[in-house]
Amino acid sequence: MSAKQNKPATHTTRVLRLRLKDKHATALQAMARDVNFVWNYVNDLSFKVWQRERRFLSAYDIDKYTAGATKEGLNLPATTVQAISKELVTRRIQHKKVKLRWRVSRGSRRSLGWIPFKASALRYRNGQLLFSCLDKPLSLWDSYGLSQYKLGAGCISEDAHGRWYINITVRVEKAQRSEATSAIGMDLGLKDFAATSSGDKVEAERFYRGQEAALAIAQRARKKARTRAIHAKIANRRKDFLHKFSTTLVAGHGAIFVGNVNAAGLARTRMAKSVLDAGWSTFRTMLQYKCDDAGVWFDEVEEAYSTQTCSACLARSGPKGLKGLGIREWSCLECGAAHDRDVNAAKIILARGLARLAGGISSLSA
Repeated sequence: MSAKQNKPATHTTRVLRLRLKDKHATALQAMARDVNFVWNYVNDLSFKVWQRERRFLSAYDIDKYTAGATKEGLNLPATTVQAISKELVTRRIQHKKVKLRWRVSRGSRRSLGWIPFKASALRYRNGQLLFSCLDKPLSLWDSYGLSQYKLGAGCISEDAHGRWYINITVRVEKAQRSEATSAIGMDLGLKDFAATSSGDKVEAERFYRGQEAALAIAQRARKKARTRAIHAKIANRRKDFLHKFSTTLVAGHGAIFVGNVNAAGLARTRMAKSVLDAGWSTFRTMLQYKCDDAGVWFDEVEEAYSTQTCSACLARSGPKGLKGLGIREWSCLECGAAHDRDVNAAKIILARGLARLAGGISSLSA
């Protein structure tokens, strides 16, 4: 292996999300309708080929059918049409489906606007973005200073409140490994959002539950704008909480381990509202990219039997079964150590995480 291959990467990829001015909404909505048309066409095309030939089309195969589409009235860059095909194939594989959901352009079930693009379709000039097929440049609140980055691929997206954002991938210098030396394990839950191996607990915020009554009133009154505003408020509050908590964790630790709780599986049970309100998957995603950016070690650890295993002697003597779920404190039958159920689970997650490193960061202290 060459020295160049052994050299560690000095750059990483980040996604910058910036708000676009509302005056572009009409033009972007028109482009989003064209995107939906292309998506539905290639989705249906792929499904029909599978029905006839029992094979899936690749993005390269689909591009042969969409070649020249932008010359027939579609107000989209050719690279955007290619990006749509690539995204459809990626999501079809991810969700293991033969046909994906139809994108709706009008009515109460309208899909939120989405316009993917490749790097060649976008240029930055004098505080604005020049986007192919748009007559006027896109004005935005440039809170990151885009002039200092080389812009890559991304997408323009709409939120539930009708506001438009541009999401751009950029390359940034990779941070040096954090100087923090402590390691922490976390057990995610519903009553408490997280219990840590240090004995702390973070209370779960009821973002959706707190607005559920107001949301029901708005929905019964058929006030769509008010309903969208409440949903946006819930999402913003949840995101703010998760960002602040994850940033605090990354700033104070050199290694972070989280249990691999199956959020998607629990979201299909009677606890669905509470699970989705907690935002576990979003939180772990935030931790992962923030740790990577700050040079902090992050890992998701198998949490099976973590609430039953004694963190002092590792004997599996804790409460078991459905009846044992209500027991929040217990004492080990082998060594007599007293445990808080969630804090003990966090300690087990920490121990398993450190064990997986096999001495790779032996200087870290719990």
